[in-house]
Amino acid sequence: MLNSSDCSNVKVVLLAGGLGTRIREETTNKPKPMIEVGGYPLLWHSMKNFGTFGINKFVICTGYRSEVIVDYFANLLIRTHDFTIDYGNGSEINIHSDSINLDWKVTIVNTGDSKVGTGGRLYRVRQHLTKEPFICTYGDGLADVNIAELLKFHAKSNTIATMTVTQPENRFGVAEVSEGMDKTFKEKPKVDGWINSGYFVFNNEI
Repeated sequence: MLNSSDCSNVKVVLLAGGLGTRIREETTNKPKPMIEVGGYPLLWHSMKNFGTFGINKFVICTGYRSEVIVDYFANLLIRTHDFTIDYGNGSEINIHSDSINLDWKVTIVNTGDSKVGTGGRLYRVRQHLTKEPFICTYGDGLADVNIAELLKFHAKSNTIATMTVTQPENRFGVAEVSEGMDKTFKEKPKVDGWINSGYFVFNNEI
C-alpha cells in the first residue's frame, strides 16, 4: 500500500521515445525531452521537479535517438561537476564529492520506435517497477502539479489509474455578438472541457 505521506519509494516512468514532429527544427538530431532550457534538457528539469518531493527513482523509456539520452546520463556527472582524471592509474575518473548534489537512480530502457505507443512502452519497462503505484509522465512536459497531493488523492480513490487534467485558456479573445453589436469581450477565457495535463499515477496492475 502506498504511503501517501512518503514519496521516497515512488518510481517515475518518463516517456521519452517519441519523434517530436511538432518541433522538428529542434528534434532532427535529438529527442524532444533533450531540448535545452537554461542549459539543461527538459527531461532534467522534470526530474529535478520530482526531486523537490523527495522522488529520485526514474525509469526513462527511450526510442527515437535513444543514444542521445544514454550518452547524456552516462556522462552527466562529468558534464556538470568538477572531476579529476588520473591517467597513470588506468584513466581513473574521480568526481569531486563536494560538488555532487544529485541522488538519482536512473534506469534507461530502449522501448522501441514511435509505433510502440505509450502502453507498449509501459509494458516493456514493467520488470523495472515494483508492486507499488508509480507515476508516469511525458519527458518533455512540466506542470505545476503538487505530486504529494496527487499521490494522496490516488491512494484515497481506490482506482487503478489517476489522470491530472487542466482547463486551458482559449488562444484568442472571444466576443459575444448580437445583431451586429459586440456585447461582451473576454480576453482568452477558459475553454469548455478539460484536457490531459500529462501526470498519471498507475497501480501496478495497469
